[in-house]
Parts: sequence; structure tokens; C-alpha cells
Amino acid sequence: MANAVHARVDAGFRAAADASKAFTTTRIRLTVEDDLGAAEHDWRAFEAQADLTVFQTFDWLSTWQRHIGSLTGVRPAIVVVRDAAGILCLLPLATQDGTFMRELSFLGSDLCDYNGPLLARDFTQRCENFSDLWIELAALLQNDPRHRFDAVRFSKMPAMIGVQANPMLALGVVAHPSGAYATRLGSDWETFYSAKRSSTTRRRDRSKRKRLGEFGAVEFVNAERVDDIYAGLDLLMQQKARLFARMGVGNLFAKPGHATFYRALASDPLTRDLAHVSRLDVGATPAAINLGLIWRGCYYHLLASYDDGERSRFGPGAAHLHDLLRFAIERGLSAFDFTVGDEPYKRDWCDSEIVLYDHIAAARWRGAIVVLPLIAALRLKRWIKQTPVLWRIFYAARSWLGALTSRRDGRS
Repeated sequence: MANAVHARVDAGFRAAADASKAFTTTRIRLTVEDDLGAAEHDWRAFEAQADLTVFQTFDWLSTWQRHIGSLTGVRPAIVVVRDAAGILCLLPLATQDGTFMRELSFLGSDLCDYNGPLLARDFTQRCENFSDLWIELAALLQNDPRHRFDAVRFSKMPAMIGVQANPMLALGVVAHPSGAYATRLGSDWETFYSAKRSSTTRRRDRSKRKRLGEFGAVEFVNAERVDDIYAGLDLLMQQKARLFARMGVGNLFAKPGHATFYRALASDPLTRDLAHVSRLDVGATPAAINLGLIWRGCYYHLLASYDDGERSRFGPGAAHLHDLLRFAIERGLSAFDFTVGDEPYKRDWCDSEIVLYDHIAAARWRGAIVVLPLIAALRLKRWIKQTPVLWRIFYAARSWLGALTSRRDGRS
């Protein structure tokens, strides 16, 4: 039975390639590159004039591949699509071997809050049918032993890439379990703050900041020197690790290469202008720390943590966020992106919700074994997260198990 399914899938890809051959030879040319260095020139030139998110920039993904992908067996598959006018789109894809199958995904997918292609500004006018293009592209990858895959998993795809509809959604999608949130910024902090928060809330915020001041001077600090950046990130990762343990989730920074990736992103001369590390000092104590990205007039609030000691009662994380929003406004940025996650505070500030989508499909029989349960699990996860009562129950149970595990590990 499995061999029969496998044969039907392979036959389907061969038929798709034959059917679309004229489409490719007369209008479109596809190339696949597994060496990021070889793709760098075209990639950088195209991203300067393309629609994309910060997570598809060459600097972000090449840093990810250097510090994480190369350690975990990820093979880049950078697909460049050209027509007579030049590059039409660039898809930063990758394959990776799992226990039972090889998966095709976006490069750096797990740490990218948004995944998708880089699109020419006139992509919509130049590409009449992305589904046909995808058939040819998939067949090209399947015909290359380096990139042949059993399943496709494209996650966290936004509906829009810049001002264009994301063509990847034509592949058939399900809603991602989490959403993302963003807000437009004004030209003046006080005006923006008054519009977003009630007078009662602003009064409470001032009271908490005053209470923080009882522990020492409250100061917003931008980390500029490399040693300050490293110290700030190390403390952020320590604080987040304790939070992850209380929540009952795995430590993101314990995974191979992850801590090194964030340190390199914030300190490398090529990416220093992209990354921003800041902290809120209360006296001599860094009470809150964050890592953000600044790109094309937008601040991306990527990672944040706060001290969980006595100062935590007076909202150092919230105070730091206020200073970050002020910083973004004073720098002349036009938007603040809270990125993926459904934390309630994001809804308090945002004026737009970014709905994200996943495309999951089997290409061979081995992929089908994993894909069908995965789709069901994702739908269940989204249902739980989007149902407040169920999410509170799940979150409480997970936190209880996390606390129990932490106490047990502490005794051992």
C-alpha cells in the first residue's frame, strides 16, 4: 500500500513537471542555490527593492544558518525566480532530515516570527498564477537529490508581504495557533501615550514607576559596547530561562547555536545596525532587558525579560516598554511590531492584528505519516489558544507541571 502511494505521488510530480515545461521555458527561469555566499549578491540587490519582512533579509538568515542551521543539518535551498524583467521572487527555503522524513520549510523558520518570500514590487502584475509556478518549483526540488523532500511545512506566513497579498497562501493554509500585533506610531510620545492609555491607567503607570524609583534611579540605557551587549543578552537569557521553567516550556536558548546566534546578531558589525539591545536600570540593577530589530522604519520587539525579584511588583517590564515606544518615536520610526504571541498587553497597544497561516502537505508517503497528525494537533492548539477558558486551564496546568519539574530538578 505504501509503495503504491509513493508511486502515485512521484508520478504526480513528474506529470506536473511535464505539464508546466512550456510555462518555464517561455516565461520563467528557476535556479536553486544551496550556498548562501553564492546567492548573496543577487539576494542583497533584490531585497533592497523588494517587498519582504526583516526575517527574510540576508543578514538575518545568513547569521541564522552560520550559527544554527550548520549545526543542525539544515540545507539551504534558495530558489530565485526570474522572468524577462529580472528577479520576480526569491524563496529562502531549506530541507532538513528528521527521524522519519525530510521536510521542506523556510530557512530559519523557527526563529523567524514571519516567514515568506521576497517579492518584486510588481510581482502581482508579473505573476499570473502562483500555483502553476509552485508546481514547477516543487518538481525542480524533487528532481535534485540534495533537496528532495517528503513533506512541506511552511509556518507563520502573514497574509500580506509589504503591500502585496502573500502568494504562498494560494497553496492552501490553516490558521497558525498564534497571531501577531503591531501599532502605528505618532510623532510625539505623550500624544501617542494619551491616545492608547486611559487617564486612570496613566496615573497607575506613574505610580508604579515612582515606586520603582524607591529602589534607585530609573534609567533607560542603550547597550552600545560589545561587552555591554553580551552582558545584557546573557542576563536576558538567564531571566527568560527561569520564566520558561515556570511556564513548563523548553529553554529556547539551550538549543544548539541559539544563544550564539543572538549574541552574533547584536554584536557583528554587519548586523549591529539591525539589532538593538536596551535595558531599564533601577539603581545598579538591570530590571528589564530587550532585544529588538530596527528595519525600514519599524521597531520589532523580539525578546524581552525582567527581573523577577522584589522590583517585579512594580512593573519594570511595562516601564521598559514605555521607554522603548518613546525611543522608537523619537528615532522617527513609523511602526512598532510586537511580533508573534497573544499576550494581553499587546492588544492594549496595537491597532492591527496580523493573522498568520501555515501550509502543511505531504509529498511522499513518509510525509503523510507525520503530516496528518500534525495538522490535527495545530488545529487543536489554535482552538485552545483562541478559547480563553481553555487557554487559562492549559496555561495553569503547564505552569504547575513546570514548577513541579523545577523543584524536582532542584532537589536532585
